[in-house]
Amino acid sequence: MIKKSSQKIYAFIDSQNLNLGVKSQGWSLDWRKFRQYLRNKYNVIKAYLFIGHVSGNESLYAFLQECGFILIFKPTLEFRQNGKIRIKGNVDAELVLHTMIEYNNYSRAIIVSGDGDFYCLIEHLEKKGKLLKILAPTKHYSSLLRKFNSKNYLVRIDLFRSSLEKKKTGIRGRSKP
Repeated sequence: MIKKSSQKIYAFIDSQNLNLGVKSQGWSLDWRKFRQYLRNKYNVIKAYLFIGHVSGNESLYAFLQECGFILIFKPTLEFRQNGKIRIKGNVDAELVLHTMIEYNNYSRAIIVSGDGDFYCLIEHLEKKGKLLKILAPTKHYSSLLRKFNSKNYLVRIDLFRSSLEKKKTGIRGRSKP
């Protein structure tokens, strides 16, 4: 556990990488529990969640904000692939940009992604003494990030499945007569 101090800890979260990573392991993340985990374990005071904006998902965005995330939206593109409509909203540039915009406002940063595209950002934060942790969704993170594992920066979120998984309530939306 990180000591609570005057340090300002910010988290920068690649929502697509996190969401698809845990889903590939057969479970769903409880976003409220995840925000609480960041607050309790690492004393994260600001958690920026980078997400593609899709019309019709307003209730999801409101829920994520209620959980305590600061949402940074990326416009999305629709395209056809194999006859299906796909939505693309790559947030990598926004995550890097906002991490640098906020650079003087935090003491240490947590990057939540297993994507090797963040290697140069993570390397820079480490050199400047600003990297606290990298939270990778699964064991299948980029090989570019392996060097940070040997320095105890890397934490796998899938190892905390039991405490971060969205539990099924068993309620199906109908009450018994």
